[in-house]
This record gives sequence, C-alpha cells and structure tokens, in this order.
Amino acid sequence: MILDVIQRSLRQPSRLIPVEALMESCEGSRMPDVQPERLTVDIASRVSAVCPTGALATEDRNGRSCLRLSYGHCIGCSRCVEVGEGALVPAARFRWTGLEKEQLVRRWDLSRRVEIETPGPDAVRGHVQKLLGRALNIRQLDAGSCNGCEAEISALTNPYYDLERLGIHFVASPKHADMLLVTGPVTRNMADAVRATYEAVPAPKLVVAVGACGCSGGLFAGSHAIVGAVDAVIPVDRYIPGCPPSPAMLLSGILEVLGRRNLK
Repeated sequence: MILDVIQRSLRQPSRLIPVEALMESCEGSRMPDVQPERLTVDIASRVSAVCPTGALATEDRNGRSCLRLSYGHCIGCSRCVEVGEGALVPAARFRWTGLEKEQLVRRWDLSRRVEIETPGPDAVRGHVQKLLGRALNIRQLDAGSCNGCEAEISALTNPYYDLERLGIHFVASPKHADMLLVTGPVTRNMADAVRATYEAVPAPKLVVAVGACGCSGGLFAGSHAIVGAVDAVIPVDRYIPGCPPSPAMLLSGILEVLGRRNLK
C-alpha cells in the first residue's frame, strides 16, 4: 500500500508554485483595497469609526479632506469592507510589502475621489546587496507574537513555496544571519533579548518587522505588557504588513528588500 502511494505521488505533476505567481499575491490575507470612485465622506467616516487599530482615518491634507489607510496598522478584520458599501474591498493584488514605514500609508482625496500618489521605494542598501549577492541567511525572532506570523513563515520552507530555491535560508544563530526577521510586538520581557540578538547579527545587516504587531504594535499597541513595535527597540529597515502576512506577501517583501522583484 505504501509503495502504491509513493508511485502515485511520483506520477503527479510538480506542485511547486512559480515565484512570478507569488509576487503581489495576497490571497487569504484579508487586506483591504479602496475603490475611489465609490468613496464618499460619509463612507470614509464610517470605515474609520469601525477600524479597531486606527489603520483607517480621515484627515485634512493641504486643505483637502482625505482618507488615510495605513497597512502597517491593519489587521485585516474586514469591518471596513462590511460597512464600506463597495468602496472598500478585499485586495486582489498587494505590493505594499518590504517597504519603508511611510510607504505603507495610502491616501485618497475625498472630493476628487482619486488616490494621492506616494513616492515609490528607494534602492535598499546597495552596499548590502553587493555583499550578499544572491544568497541570504535569515534569523527569525519572535519578540512576543501570537505565532500566527510564525505559521506563515514556516510555510515558506515547504515544497509548495520552497524559499531555498532562491538561495534564501533560515539559520539557527544570529551570528550566521544577514537579515533579522522579527515578529510580534516587543514584550517587556523580550526587549533585552531583542537588543542582544540584533547586536549578535554581523554587519552589514537588515532588519525586517513582520505583521501588524511588528510594524505598529497591532491590537496590542498601548498595552502595559509591551514596549512597542519592533522599531521602538531596534532600528528597522523595512516592514511586511498583514495579520498575518501570507507566505506570498512574505516572499514578495523579502525580495523587495533585496531589490530582487524582477527575477528575469
């Protein structure tokens, strides 16, 4: 019987998903997108009121009323989609990953119903890319997460995603790492350990905060039990939002950090 299962498995086509199909994919993440032609002042106020983390808010920008969406604070609860009357929908594609913190914020002019363009990502640490080449060693650090992000990160190593085909590996020691991938808000009991781990990573090094908790504190922001987001304790180069980010968003973000989105 076991032999039959093995033979049947060997006859199946490869399930390895092409990297190109993963880029900007956000299936299952519940991250919202805005349909500006449907956006009104009333809808903007309503979705801002139901957002539990303040990811959505109305603001005055250069004398114009705007809707602000910070993916770094968004936990994908879908409350905005429920009350948004079609103005907010689940995102079909998602490119706001592996960027600087301010680049995770989008804004829409409510009177003109258009998005206010934000600057694109800069080149990321060119000297680091030259030193790393096409290989990357990652040390993942849990600073106080619920383990949702860890479950998605673990999926990157399975045969479906196979992160190692890109020369990207997870290592057990920060002394062997090029990148520190930090999840969760930093709890008070973990703050010293996070600093020590950061110091143990040899220079040049990259730090990426993962998930809404890592980016902003998420639902735990303001809690007496945490110090804050990752950048409240150590310097952070780039951010991967989501609660949790899907494996595709993680892979897209890591490649964005390395400047390797164009794989051709």
